[in-house]
Amino acid sequence: MESAPSSSRGLSLPTKILLGLLFGAAIGVTLNVMYAPPLGGEKTEEWKTLEGIADGVVKPFGDLFLSMLFMVVVPIVFSSLFLGVAGLGSVQKLGSLGGRTLLWFLVTTTAAVLLGIFLVTVIAPGKAVSPEVAAQIKAQYLGDAQARIQQGAQAKGWIQMLVDIVPRNVVGAAADNGKVLGLIFFALVLGAAAIRLPAERTRVLRELLEGIYELCVRVLGWVMQLAPYGVACLIFHATAKLGIDVMKLVGVYFLTAMGGLVFYQLVVITLLAKVFAGIAPGRFYRGCRTLIVTAFSTSSSNATMPTTIRTATDEFGVPKEIAGFVMPLGATMNMNGTALFEGVSILFLAQVYGQDLSLATQAMVVGMAVLTAIGAAGVPGGSLPLLAVVLAQIQVPPELLALILGVDRLVDMTRTIPNVTSDLVCSLWLARREGHVLKA
Repeated sequence: MESAPSSSRGLSLPTKILLGLLFGAAIGVTLNVMYAPPLGGEKTEEWKTLEGIADGVVKPFGDLFLSMLFMVVVPIVFSSLFLGVAGLGSVQKLGSLGGRTLLWFLVTTTAAVLLGIFLVTVIAPGKAVSPEVAAQIKAQYLGDAQARIQQGAQAKGWIQMLVDIVPRNVVGAAADNGKVLGLIFFALVLGAAAIRLPAERTRVLRELLEGIYELCVRVLGWVMQLAPYGVACLIFHATAKLGIDVMKLVGVYFLTAMGGLVFYQLVVITLLAKVFAGIAPGRFYRGCRTLIVTAFSTSSSNATMPTTIRTATDEFGVPKEIAGFVMPLGATMNMNGTALFEGVSILFLAQVYGQDLSLATQAMVVGMAVLTAIGAAGVPGGSLPLLAVVLAQIQVPPELLALILGVDRLVDMTRTIPNVTSDLVCSLWLARREGHVLKA
């Protein structure tokens, strides 16, 4: 996907989003300091007016942006998972090569999610606010989440949860965020069935879903052009009512997410390259310098794919047939950085909302984060709509995504790096196992 076009002043979309965050936050914090009554104090007329503007004028524009973001969730999840599984028909032809590739994707993605959950559990960035501010945040999003809170109060056992995964009505599952696991299950089963049928019998369906997927990705790109304005409105609403505490909260989240991504890249990916491919750290990073810069600047696994293939073949000597198989599949299914980001974001927002997740629920988060990372579009901001799916499943209002949207683009640029370098290391490992000698 092409990068966002620059404005006449040369400002990139990430810069615009950051400026939107800073502009909305600065005005919101300033007005909060000027007019907010003391805790428990009587509201002044100025404060009531500010609340009215924030709730009745500014927030609806931010909500419109969120709604446009969420509207592509169902088609992206269904089409990407179906096409990903149905496309594995070629894997069977490649035998052990395909099996090892999928095993690599599954293990490394799961490890990334677990690292993200571990960091949030230890650091607890979502609890970096006073109980009073936490109560205000929960109350602010209470109306949007009332139905989900009622669902959460009716806790179900594991057996019933497994039963509910199989939807009686696929259309109903698609229309209800709380039942999205049913839609995911149906997409996986339908994709598996497509493998068993002759290709010509499913060609029309695949082409239709490919078209729907590409259309939704294009729509997502248009929506992201509105992100600077949506972020400015959302962060203004939050800071005007809650003050600078919100910005402190976002800062702690940002450091946690970025720290996790940097650790995963420099420690985990580097170790995997050394152990499984026999590539020393210095040699590895000298060979993939261009790849890292491309991944960071485009924020897109798909856009970086040609560079990833060239790096594997030209810089490290991976055979073209192995690189040509691993990279396209990895750009769709192997999203280590995205999975880590989802683990951090989900638990962070659950902490902010005061939702304590049991070990069983955290295990479900791991599974859903892996699946939604596979379903995430390999384009800038592609994982944001899918976060809403997981948040709704654990009875946390997806509207809380407003807290992290302002800093997400920089996190997005960073998480693309482990996404593509993991694909690279996988191809190096497979080439070594097949007896090919890599370039020293």
